[in-house]
Amino acid sequence: MELRQYQIVLVNLDPTIGNEMKKTRPCVIISPDEMNRHLRTIVIAPMTSNSKNYPTRVPVRHNKTKGWVVIDQIRTIDRQRIIKILDTLTEKEIYNVKTVIQETYVE
Repeated sequence: MELRQYQIVLVNLDPTIGNEMKKTRPCVIISPDEMNRHLRTIVIAPMTSNSKNYPTRVPVRHNKTKGWVVIDQIRTIDRQRIIKILDTLTEKEIYNVKTVIQETYVE
């Protein structure tokens, strides 16, 4: 399966520890395509349908449902955790994700 940056994929995040986001849920691939082609690990940001409007959460629509990409829970997973590809973010959602990543981790 070819995995591309900004795809929404279904991921089994269990087992987890503490406050890490749990269970099988949609996640957005954050790692660039070059890494996704050559490494066994993928950098993802989990999604949730239940969130307050935090500065590290990016609102998106997926499967006709409003959700949030949780930038404060970015993690690296083995590609075996990915069950299937679901969708891709829109250009506007990609821009918003990039902006929040930069504001959170670069500035």
